[in-house]
Parts: sequence; structure tokens; C-alpha cells
Amino acid sequence: MLQELLGVALAAGAAGIVYLGAAARVVKQYERGVVLRLGRLRGEVRAPGFTLVIPAVDRLRKVNMQIVTMPVPAQEGITRDNVTVRVDAVVYFRVVDAAAAVINVEDYRFAVSQMAQTSLRSIIGKSELDDLLSNREKLNEGLELMIDSPAVGWGVQIDRVEIKDVSLPDTMKRSMARQAEADRERRARIINADAEFQASKKLAEAAQQMADTPSALQLRLLQTVMAVAAEKNSTLVLPIPVELLRFLEKGAQPAPASLEASSETRETRETRENREARETREAREAREAPEVAPPAVDAPPPAVDGSPPAFPAPPTASDAEP
Repeated sequence: MLQELLGVALAAGAAGIVYLGAAARVVKQYERGVVLRLGRLRGEVRAPGFTLVIPAVDRLRKVNMQIVTMPVPAQEGITRDNVTVRVDAVVYFRVVDAAAAVINVEDYRFAVSQMAQTSLRSIIGKSELDDLLSNREKLNEGLELMIDSPAVGWGVQIDRVEIKDVSLPDTMKRSMARQAEADRERRARIINADAEFQASKKLAEAAQQMADTPSALQLRLLQTVMAVAAEKNSTLVLPIPVELLRFLEKGAQPAPASLEASSETRETRETRENREARETREAREAREAPEVAPPAVDAPPPAVDGSPPAFPAPPTASDAEP
């Protein structure tokens, strides 16, 4: 009898050990356990630690509560300003309601991944290229809001969304490089012009100061000569007044041919005008002079015998001489 009782006790103990081994479950610290009894949610979510379930009746599903890092595959789209880009991102999320993550969605990881891809393509179509390159914080906030809205019902909380990279076509990269180069050149020219303006103002003030004190110019010249002579070279500095160089330069310039031609033309015109004036004056004097009649010649007396009258012989050169 005692042996029978001992055998039953041993059998019961072995059965208890087998049952305990089949019913025992361990939930880790970063997990939560969801028990489904005959397909229905049973009780509260099991906390971390040791827990028991009914074998063959209960099913325990463990849900990871850690933050999950999920890369979003690169999505290609056209921006609002008609530029083709390729954008990839990364999503950080975690489960806040284990029961909803098991009951409300089949696979919350796949659901979050698809929602992230769709939202990323939507953000690309609504944004401009400059926003994708320089205003990523605002786009990250909009993308996070778009993904988090449906994920709330899945027991998932979106912690952060970041746009990783924006790939541009090669032609667009070259255009942007030329634009950046032109902008930097413009700023360099502005800085150089500003420096020249400030230097000119200082030079004007220095020139005014030297004009007030002429000896300062001579001292500056001597200082320059001393600075040149301080170096070990064979340079000979000979100061020459600038006014002397200008005078020599003016004297060495030949008279232009146009000036000579104009002077000859002026002299010819003055000679012709003088000749015309002289002729006009002589003609006027000739018209104003009185007319002088030729002297009358006395007719000879008629001859007595009827022969023609005899005229006196014209004077000869010998008669005209005294």
C-alpha cells in the first residue's frame, strides 16, 4: 500500500513538473506579453518576469517595446518645381500599447514601413528643391505627423523621422555648382569694391593732408627711397617731378596733319579775300573818276589852189627829248 501511494505521488509530481514546464513563460524586461485564450484577448498584458499560461489553451505573444530603427527605401519623385530627386529617410518608433499592436494590425513593422514610404513620396511632391536641401527640419516634422496619425491606432508612437539623403541628377548638380560659383564671385567683387572705396577715401584724405603741408610729400618720397635702398639690390632711384615729365611729353608730340591743313586753308582763304577786296575797291574808284575828253586838234587852213589841207606831222622821239 505504501508503495502504491509512493508511486502515485511520484507520478503526480512528474505530471506537475511537466505541466509547470509547459505552462511556464518568461517575459523579458523590454517585452510585454499578450495572452490569447482560445483566440480571445485574456486579461491584462503580462508584465516582465515569470508568468504561467494554460498549455494548449493560451498563446502568449511577446511584443518588443524598444525603439525600432527602420530605414525607408529611397523614393524617387518630382518636386513642385519639376525637379526629379531621389530621397531616402529613417524612422524611429516604438510600441506603446502591446495589445493594440497585436490585435489592430497584422504586422505593425510592415505597416509603418509602407506608411513611411507613401508619406515620403507625398512630401516630395509637395515641396520644392530648395526646401529639401535647406529646410529639412520642417519637412521632418511634416513627415512625422503624416506617419504618426494612422500609427496611433496601431499602438505605435513615432519618435523621430529624418531625411537622410537627397540625390540629384548630374545636370542639376552642375547647374547648382555654377550658381554657387557665380554667387561667391559676386560677393568677392563686392568685397573688393568696398575695399577699393575705403582705400580711395583714405588716399584722398592723405592727399589733402599732403596738399596742406607740401613738405610731407617730400618726406614721403624720402621714406620710399629709403625703403627701396634698404634691400640688397642695384636699383637706382632718381626722383623726377611729374610736372616736368608732362611738359616734356607735350613738347614731344608732333602737330597733327589736320591742324597744318587747316592753317594752309585759312591762309589761302585770307589771300583770296584780300584780292577780291582790292579788285572791288579799284572798280569802284574807276566808276567814280570823271571822264576826260581828248584834246582838240586845230584844223589846218584850206589851201588856196584847192589841194587838201596839210596836217602837221606827229611828234617824233627826237622832238620829245629836251
